[in-house]
Amino acid sequence: MATTDPDSSLTPSEPTLPKLSQHDFRIYNRMAEHMDYFHNHFRETWNVLYGACETGKRSKGMSIRQFIGMGQQFCAQLEMHHGIEERHIFPVLAKKMPAFKKELELLTQHKQIHAGLDKLTKYLDECNSGERELRLSELKEILDGFGKVLWQHLDDEVKELGAENMRKYWSKEEMVRMPM
Repeated sequence: MATTDPDSSLTPSEPTLPKLSQHDFRIYNRMAEHMDYFHNHFRETWNVLYGACETGKRSKGMSIRQFIGMGQQFCAQLEMHHGIEERHIFPVLAKKMPAFKKELELLTQHKQIHAGLDKLTKYLDECNSGERELRLSELKEILDGFGKVLWQHLDDEVKELGAENMRKYWSKEEMVRMPM
């Protein structure tokens, strides 16, 4: 008689893991929560920038200089965030997790995002220096060039760092010692 696997999403090589206690879940999910905190900041800033492009107006009370500065900060902070990940976090995770090895999806996403960030940084710097006038339609075109991959990446990374995935690769003791 054939039995049905209650969780058909598991492959035969993946053992069914016991339910995590709340305490253990927090240990295994710590990196995902930490990453989501930073990613939410990027999402919020993106929404302000993109919202202005869609409505044709900046947030109430925000000067052009402040708006451009927000965009420049967004670029600098995301560059710094990815630099930290690539130098300090991903190499540790890549020891056991395929998604963090060189040239796999998450790092490929970083490259695509950075191509867009380079264009955005150049554009905002030129607007800030007075070389060109800020046009929201041009800004929107630049944002559209990498927005989809950025949002997918923000979600993918947090999912990879989630408790149920992390516990497949790491012990609780290893999780406590993780660099983030």
